[in-house]
Amino acid sequence: MSRVAILLPSREMFSAQATGAVGLLARVLARPYAGAVCTIYGLPPVAAPFADVPFVPVSLPWPPFRREARYAAGLAAALRRDVPDLIEVHNQPDVALTLARKFPRIPVCLFLHNDPQEMVGSRTPVERAFLLSRLALVAPVSEYLRQKLLEGVETRARVEVFPNFVDIAAMPRYAPQKCILFADRTVADKGADSFVAACAKALKMLPGWRAEMIGSAEHGSDADESEFGQKLRADADAARVEMLGWRPVSHVLHSMAKASIVVVPSRWNEPFGLTALLAMGCGAPLLCSPRGGLAEVMGDAALPINPDDPAMIAANIVALAYDAPRRAQLSRAGLARAAEFSAEGALERLAALRARVLAEWPQH
Repeated sequence: MSRVAILLPSREMFSAQATGAVGLLARVLARPYAGAVCTIYGLPPVAAPFADVPFVPVSLPWPPFRREARYAAGLAAALRRDVPDLIEVHNQPDVALTLARKFPRIPVCLFLHNDPQEMVGSRTPVERAFLLSRLALVAPVSEYLRQKLLEGVETRARVEVFPNFVDIAAMPRYAPQKCILFADRTVADKGADSFVAACAKALKMLPGWRAEMIGSAEHGSDADESEFGQKLRADADAARVEMLGWRPVSHVLHSMAKASIVVVPSRWNEPFGLTALLAMGCGAPLLCSPRGGLAEVMGDAALPINPDDPAMIAANIVALAYDAPRRAQLSRAGLARAAEFSAEGALERLAALRARVLAEWPQH
């Protein structure tokens, strides 16, 4: 039996009312599996944490120096009270390095969900090489992120892609309605304006259909006073696109299961593209930008779109809306593709990774 500490990013909440993608994934990874006993660590959530896995709230120590340094110190204090066999840090290279220094006999692994070149502790090739030399494993969630991690770095050791996943058994049953759905942050990087512009054209040719947007500019908050946000809302009103604001993930999944078309028009090079995977896991036909890690996720199971071409997106929406057999084929293809990223497979791969790390770490 091995005791595993799973460490959330400092800004990740861990409750049904407020959690992001990393928290949801960590909740699954903390399931008892292959002899591992896992505990999740993070800052106290605004509501009660998920009750199905052990959770330890971390206090930020005084004095108030840099937030991430305080968080790392709080994590270290919590880990000393119940020393694990393995530490898994999600998405914070600087925290992983601090804990590797404080616990030299315990292997520390880092799971990367975002571009390491934009993170403290891994921005430069020198920093990334140092990171790999000090950690037991660095696991980016996509091949796209692996390439970003290793850019300019000679070593290839201690790096292994560990993709995000979907719990197929927990997905709602697909029961489509005449709905076109966007479910992500309502910002330019995610192509929210392209979705609205496309729907403005498409809905004119689709009587009886509707379009919805779930999400907000900032996770968990519907307030967006930016010029982009104000224009987006005005354009959505004019296009008859209903902006529902932020919703819990359970609501998002049920909305995906009722959508005849889900659109993921990201301009940003997505590190992975969990929204696309969840849509396919719900059986929803998918129109998707193939940028960044999204290309790896969608494979041939979705229709590629250009996020900077709303007219092209609209044409694809209209064509798909009038082609029920094609929607059914995409639904089946998406479900099959999502099954390749199953939670069960992820837990099996993680168990093998943990066993290897524990066996190979020289100071363990």
